[in-house]
Amino acid sequence: MNPIDQLTAIRGTRARTVLISGASIAGPALAYWLNRYGYAVTVVEKAAAPRSGGYPIDVRGTALDVVRRMGLLPRLRDAHIDLRRLTFLEGDGTEVTSLHPHSVTGGVAGRDLEVRRGDLTDALYTAVREDVEFLFDDSIDTLEHCEHGVDVTFRGGGGRTFDLVIGADGMHSHTRQLLFGPEEPFHHYLGYCFAVFTMRNTFGLSHETVMWNSPGRAAALYAAGDDDEVHAFLNFARPEPPLHAFRDPQAQRALLAEVFADTGWEVPGMLAAARDAQDLFFDAVGQIRMPHWSDGRVALVGDAAYAPSFLTGQGTSLALVGAYMLARSLADRDHATGLAAYERDTRAFVTANQQLVGAGGATLFPTTAQALRQRNDRLRGLGAMPSSDGKPAHSALTLPEPARLA
Repeated sequence: MNPIDQLTAIRGTRARTVLISGASIAGPALAYWLNRYGYAVTVVEKAAAPRSGGYPIDVRGTALDVVRRMGLLPRLRDAHIDLRRLTFLEGDGTEVTSLHPHSVTGGVAGRDLEVRRGDLTDALYTAVREDVEFLFDDSIDTLEHCEHGVDVTFRGGGGRTFDLVIGADGMHSHTRQLLFGPEEPFHHYLGYCFAVFTMRNTFGLSHETVMWNSPGRAAALYAAGDDDEVHAFLNFARPEPPLHAFRDPQAQRALLAEVFADTGWEVPGMLAAARDAQDLFFDAVGQIRMPHWSDGRVALVGDAAYAPSFLTGQGTSLALVGAYMLARSLADRDHATGLAAYERDTRAFVTANQQLVGAGGATLFPTTAQALRQRNDRLRGLGAMPSSDGKPAHSALTLPEPARLA
């Protein structure tokens, strides 16, 4: 008997059913809360299993209250990376300054979390796997509104009808495409492209990030601990996104080699590692901005609805807070009223955090020599100890109390 049948048997009446597309962060977090509110939840994920690994991510401000209410805070505290130093370098490799990372990110030492993405996804999956139906190695093929729900067919075959469908399938959401059409009208390109991958830690780095900049180009090495590997990061400015490269790994590697051909520091070794990296991820830096996050009985959450870009450092936090607010809005309302409340009560928080993007780009990736000099002068003037307040946008929303649990 699957979790949906078990829940129906326990309740004696048919539970409202919801299909969530995506099992990364927003999806399992939403599944957790909707299950607590009496929904019968199914999560479909195109990967064959929960995804581990990935770049470290931040949990700040209001999102900390979400993981605390889920009972995950102690586990995530144990997984906290405790990055201790962020060093900026000139184009010739000389040091600009070395700071505590929170001085730049607006994090709060001793309160905010930085964990490996896989540690968070593992914690979320563990919290829901016994109560929620997971369909791995599958995805939504079609969806269509019907009289009392949404008819869904799966790429793996078969179809079912759900009371609600939620897209939590990332910035390039297939669910959003099925519902609202192509991504282009909602994707706001921010003028950069980036690549991330892992490589051997031959640099002696530990609990620190080193970032090299020249105008319009950046390279960083991120050591989450004392591991044998570091996360490598390459970023460059480009007026228009290189559409030809997004689906072609060889074109991505060729573009990186072209853009960084005349650079120094550790960049040549990073380019060599990128040529062989099995985990190379390449994308444009952008945001998703939508006039509405739902249509009928289908809605979006997390990056699918409002990706803020990594320049804000708030993608994970928005996913967690958005999942909580969506579930809370649906807990004791019909779908139309609940989805309207979700957007009404969450949009200002999303907007405030998306607006952090300007400061993030100026600090990390100046595009002219003058802007880089000005950025470096500002960095030299920062204190070594981070602020104890953080950025107001991180905590701009006070979570409503949970609804009565089912």
